[in-house]
Amino acid sequence: MQYQLLTPEILTAVLGLFTLAAGLLPPQRGKQAVGILAVIGLAVILGNVILNFSSQTVFFDGVYQIDTYCSFFKILFLCAALLIFFMASRYTDFFGKRKSEWFSFMIFATLGMMIMVSSGDLLTLYVGLELMTISFYILSGYLLNDGLSAEAGLKYLIMGALSSAVLLFGMSLVYAASGSTVFTEIYRALSVTPNQPILIAGIVMLIAGLGFKISAVPFHMWTPDIYQGSPTPVTAYLSVASKAAGFAALVRVFLVALPATQFNWNLTLAVLAALTIVIGNLVALPQKNVKRLLAYSSIAQAGYILVGLVAANIYGLKGLLFYVMLYVFSNVGAFAVTTIIEVETGSTDLEAFNGLGRRAPMLAAVMTICLLSLAGIPPLAGFAGKFYLFSGAIQAGYLWLAFIGLLMSMISVYYYLNVAKAMYIGESEDEANVSVPVMGRLALWLCLLGTIFIGIYPGPLSHMTELAIGLFF
Repeated sequence: MQYQLLTPEILTAVLGLFTLAAGLLPPQRGKQAVGILAVIGLAVILGNVILNFSSQTVFFDGVYQIDTYCSFFKILFLCAALLIFFMASRYTDFFGKRKSEWFSFMIFATLGMMIMVSSGDLLTLYVGLELMTISFYILSGYLLNDGLSAEAGLKYLIMGALSSAVLLFGMSLVYAASGSTVFTEIYRALSVTPNQPILIAGIVMLIAGLGFKISAVPFHMWTPDIYQGSPTPVTAYLSVASKAAGFAALVRVFLVALPATQFNWNLTLAVLAALTIVIGNLVALPQKNVKRLLAYSSIAQAGYILVGLVAANIYGLKGLLFYVMLYVFSNVGAFAVTTIIEVETGSTDLEAFNGLGRRAPMLAAVMTICLLSLAGIPPLAGFAGKFYLFSGAIQAGYLWLAFIGLLMSMISVYYYLNVAKAMYIGESEDEANVSVPVMGRLALWLCLLGTIFIGIYPGPLSHMTELAIGLFF
């Protein structure tokens, strides 16, 4: 076996431990070293994944897989983590002496995601998911003196543990029906086995457990409070990378392990996608806190991405992967601006953004472009992503789902433009310029360029997604 292909996972684990140990250095030197070490380490790991993007191998009789599909998502996680570290340069001062632990937990969450997307076995998937989720339990409550952060950490712990129990129970039922936990062996066993009630119950529990991780309705109840209460950089990473890992696991489980002939999970997921799109967008309309607004927006975006899995064809899966990648740039860009405003004003209410177009034109421009991309306005990246997703749905016979997605995309423009209205028309008592740190400015430019470039020239990312989904067709 080509064990060198496990280098990204090994290096990420080692980096997490070294980052944790960096906190033992003298305070001032440790604070400077830990962020630099984390960024350089993740950049090296990202380079390694890109160089071995086309490599494919199977470890331990299918338990762990290295292929273009998992490599695509590893690139996504590492890019998202780097952007979060850049945008959090000033925010980490709130963590005081616990800064090194924050970087370490973020890296371990990334490791959990990497294990999830490479899993070819239900138990390995569960181990990766728990490593990611337990890290986020701690990160959500990381602001010890903030009541909302403590509430977010406790709520996430309780509801996350409940969803994990449901997911594990569903896995045990699938094992009972198939006699294996390896995806390929489950497929072979179920292909020759008549439909079983125990299998249907297992699939429903798998949908519920993984639906919690991607914030699909009706498993979304945790999202608004956790997103609002968590430290903003943690919220940003939770909204993009954690969601992408959940979708990566869903695709591999349902397309590799569970034959659609046994249970029409496409229709079940189509109904969930429609509910998620409608409820996410409608509840976002009256929100007056930007982090909470982005939380409901994130729920709606999960519905759009779920359309790709419902279609389960080339256009649908291509759109799913395309959208989760562009979502990193658009959503992190919006959260980067929110982070800077929170550090500057101590608030993420909509009023804190009043007059931002005069006080910091660059921040207002990045925020507006990223939000319009999430709404699917051409020629930004979100338009190309939704085009692929809806094309796949229509091709698969789900015209009604594509129509709902298109209608709700138009409605979403309203609450996104509410933020733009506050920034460019709203009156603010404080007209002082907003200072942007150098690393934060770098994150903003990367998100802005990524959002515009992918929209105008989607070819390279489109080709990359085609390579990644090749193993399914």
